Amino acid sequence: MDTYQSTSEVPDPPDAAVGYAGVLRELLPIALWREDADGRIVEWSLAAQDLLGHRPEDILGRPGAAVLVPEANRGLADDLTRRVQAGETVVGTLPVRHRDGHRVVMEMWIVPAADPQGRTGAMLIAVETSEVLHMRDSLAALQSLFTQSPIGLATLGTDLRFLRVNDALARMNGMPAAAHLGRRLTEVVPGVNAAVLEATMRQVLERGTAVVDVRRTGRTAADPDHDRTWSCSYAPLLDGSGRPLGLIASLIDITDGQRAEAEAERARHRFALLAEAGTRIGTTLDLHQTAQEIVDLLVPQLADSADVQLLESVLGPDEGPAAAASTRGLMRRLAAVFPDPAAPTEKLQAGQTFQIPADSVYERIINEGRPMDLYASDVPALITDPRADALRAYLATLGSARMVPLVARGQVLGAVAVTRLRERGPFEDEDRVLVDELVARAALNIDNARMYTRQRHAALTLQRSLTNSELPQVTGLELTGRYLPASDHDVGGDWFDVIQLPGGRTGLVIGDVMGHGIHAAAVMGQLRTAVRTLARLDVPPEQMLRSLDAVVADLGEDEMATCVYAVHDPATGCCVIARAGHPPPAVAGADGSVTFLHGLPGTPLGTGGQDFRTEEVDLPPGSLLVLYTDGLIEARDRDLDEGMDRLARALEGARQPLEELCDGILEQLLPCDPQDDVAVLLARTRPV
Repeated sequence: MDTYQSTSEVPDPPDAAVGYAGVLRELLPIALWREDADGRIVEWSLAAQDLLGHRPEDILGRPGAAVLVPEANRGLADDLTRRVQAGETVVGTLPVRHRDGHRVVMEMWIVPAADPQGRTGAMLIAVETSEVLHMRDSLAALQSLFTQSPIGLATLGTDLRFLRVNDALARMNGMPAAAHLGRRLTEVVPGVNAAVLEATMRQVLERGTAVVDVRRTGRTAADPDHDRTWSCSYAPLLDGSGRPLGLIASLIDITDGQRAEAEAERARHRFALLAEAGTRIGTTLDLHQTAQEIVDLLVPQLADSADVQLLESVLGPDEGPAAAASTRGLMRRLAAVFPDPAAPTEKLQAGQTFQIPADSVYERIINEGRPMDLYASDVPALITDPRADALRAYLATLGSARMVPLVARGQVLGAVAVTRLRERGPFEDEDRVLVDELVARAALNIDNARMYTRQRHAALTLQRSLTNSELPQVTGLELTGRYLPASDHDVGGDWFDVIQLPGGRTGLVIGDVMGHGIHAAAVMGQLRTAVRTLARLDVPPEQMLRSLDAVVADLGEDEMATCVYAVHDPATGCCVIARAGHPPPAVAGADGSVTFLHGLPGTPLGTGGQDFRTEEVDLPPGSLLVLYTDGLIEARDRDLDEGMDRLARALEGARQPLEELCDGILEQLLPCDPQDDVAVLLARTRPV
């Protein structure tokens, strides 16, 4: 829902408004534009171009509401304009239309501002909502780190004055955190060789590289009667362009000697490993790769072996409140590594399935969902196969073993087993906590990958069940078509269909439902059914689109789709075509010429537009009609015009069989990893 707040008191902009916006823009792109009293855009910033796609030369002088406001929000936009021209400042959320047609939800500040003629216009300041949420989450993560870390943490500016200090560091220095702000280390704790530490910090700023484990010894107000020693580490803080903003300092009290120093090293290692887990685990939504990433993180940093296993019931289609009898207690190994050459790895390879031994510690871990250490006495119950003597002997030589359940969203998905050889030493309490934490984090990534895999499979199954597996034989046309889902994304709502009509005519339809996944595929299925029903009632193309517009509107205000519906009459060789916001069909003549239809495109389905026009095209024998969705011609590295040019070149002089031609078009126009799904329908006329 679009929400707004307004105020009659407008705060004056800061004296250094340009500089302030420039600094903020490094973290959060801010779009600014101005409209005159008539609502026409008179100024347009580069950030607005980056966020919304419109170049200044293309948008200046045009009505802002017509270009940027989705039709469903026009009434709200008119009301806001009247309020701003009456002197109010409006703050809130509004979807803005991008140059390519998709909506960008933005947080907006609309301020009354004089236009070039001195009338009351408006200045609009906007940021993308998703970027605001990303910044909020980043700040929340930073806040959590500063408030919960037992390590002393501080950020300092390029002048080496404190900008932020956490409570742990304030306790070390014996001074409230607020008393640090704006002061230098030499002013806060002069008795701890602060001048030498400041020289080290300047070196970090100048070289742009971190310095780790600089020792600092002295006395602070926290313990004025005793010397204490800290391990200090400094790392530069850089903005997106690599410019230094300051540095971050971390301090650990190591006064208790070598043991404390060793613990500090382990703590830094654990902290780094947890941070590394956030970047190395879950880089894709591929289930097996995610499992392998868990193994690669655990070995050799924490363990000598790692084994990731999932319950077969959460992998297969029978998942439910109770696992199917055929999969109950059955585990599948997704990834494993056993670096010891003496390990019988042929018994422990990825992809193998095995039954959880009944009444074993293994079963308790899965049933209770809590980690446990494994001991030599557990080995016989874990391995009941009498032929696995070598495996039993190997496990008996391990120095330490632990099994941690993979629990996500309250459900046990499987388990991760880790082991250490005897010469490495057993897992200590800190190691167990770290292993359990890493597995807990990995479980969510595993569950995300699992759900994505299942959802994508379900969406593909639904998509395939709702689209044609074989096109019909029709009078006067040779047909072929393709549907290709995006390479690494959910399937979408693209579809095509061919419908036999009364009088030997043929209905050709292609469409694109906005969005991806099961929902888009389901909406597509409803539209396809509606088209088939209406087509068999011999509804004309323009009336077909009006009816489909009502169907989409009934599905919800956020639903939208584009469509082309064509009716070919083999008796006359004429094809009547109507469009609803869809890319224009291409026609390749028998003489090798290629043209695109230039009739009115119409509005997308679901937007309430009723002015759908038809276009009649003569298709002599040997002509080729090409219907396609925008995924064929649009890509990150080219715009629509360039995509249409490439399609025209692929069709020039096209004489080969339709199947070969269709494959050639897809090969020439699609990248190896298309970001959108694609539907193509080719119809070549032939003598009746």
